[in-house]
Amino acid sequence: MAASDDFVLLFVLIFLVSGSVSQNPILPKAGIIPVTKDFSTLQYVADVLVGENLAPVKLVVDLNGPFVWVDCEVHSVSASQQPVESCSLKCSMAKPISGCSRPGGGAVHDSKICTLQAENTIARMSTSVELKEDRMAIEFWDGTGSGSFARSEKFLFSCAPNLLLKGLANGAKGMLGLGNSRISFPSQFSSTFGFFQRKFSLCLSPSDGAVFLGGNPLGSEVSSSMMYTPLISKKDGLQEGYYMNVKSIKISGKKLSLHHLGLLSTKISTVVPYTTMESKIYGTFVEAYVKAATSMNLTLVTPVAPFEICFSSKGVENQRIGPNVPIIDLILQSEMVKWRIYGRNSMVPVSDEVMCLAFLDGGLSPKDSIVIGGYQIEDYLLEFNLGNSMLGFSSSLLMGQKGCSDFEASVMSREIF
Repeated sequence: MAASDDFVLLFVLIFLVSGSVSQNPILPKAGIIPVTKDFSTLQYVADVLVGENLAPVKLVVDLNGPFVWVDCEVHSVSASQQPVESCSLKCSMAKPISGCSRPGGGAVHDSKICTLQAENTIARMSTSVELKEDRMAIEFWDGTGSGSFARSEKFLFSCAPNLLLKGLANGAKGMLGLGNSRISFPSQFSSTFGFFQRKFSLCLSPSDGAVFLGGNPLGSEVSSSMMYTPLISKKDGLQEGYYMNVKSIKISGKKLSLHHLGLLSTKISTVVPYTTMESKIYGTFVEAYVKAATSMNLTLVTPVAPFEICFSSKGVENQRIGPNVPIIDLILQSEMVKWRIYGRNSMVPVSDEVMCLAFLDGGLSPKDSIVIGGYQIEDYLLEFNLGNSMLGFSSSLLMGQKGCSDFEASVMSREIF
């Protein structure tokens, strides 16, 4: 089925949901992938419907991953699965590691099947994989509370060996790549259903969340108050990561002495649980944070691994946005554009009486000065616009009436056409 056929099928489903073809069809506002947090690994796991029977497959969300890869042993039983040839346009879009060769007359080391390099960014291991295509289905949200499904017969993913699953959450069979590549999930979604913009939104929480493709269902109030900053393109191993420039950092309104370092290239990640900082930045950050915290009468206690700075939570006021602790501001292109982090996203409760600072020392020579981890982006709406290379981000949704767990996708409960 071609992209145009998918487009027709989508409209059929919308007409069915609206009840009559004589009425004006309701265009969907977003595609939805439900996401849950795995508490043992702190990974975010998505349910994706793929294969001949469109059975749900659990994939760890990799914000910067260039494509979807799935364990071959699970997925190879699909009769609808087809290999992608090395000389095809689809293969060239995928940036293969193998050259173009045809049976009987190609380069010595080439294969006629398109070969890529897939990476498990949690275990930090990679291997060569084959590019395949198969069925994929996704739920659409139309703004009325109703939902419909449409599917693609030619969704691209890579077929990986079982060894690449090392370190993934229990039950996960691969990784969902949301990166800025031609065959990432958001890019394929946009090209298949052409009336959606090439963008996606991420809304994670300690329990349930979602990836919204093409838009978001959280309302104009959230969207109108979002701030925007440029996404910086930077190669990180096999990936083109999502980066932003941090101009300065403030704690309780006081700027840290980091001006000599210039702009801090900052990566956003879903596979790193807590924000990491290069050692010198971290040292300055921790010194200022402890000073601000003790001035608020917070008491330092023995640290609990993996955290290095912990406080007693006895008597600390707890609000919807977390404990009353120093506020952290990441200042972006100007003082007016800042990412504000409250106690809910800066402190981890490790017991009834102890909470720890959810920022870790990233070492002396890390690849990236700062990596924003999953804990810091929970209950923020992040919009990645791949068309104009901009990142939109809300303030903490916990300041309002809803968080990311309040939107429920129904991907597991509806009939798929």
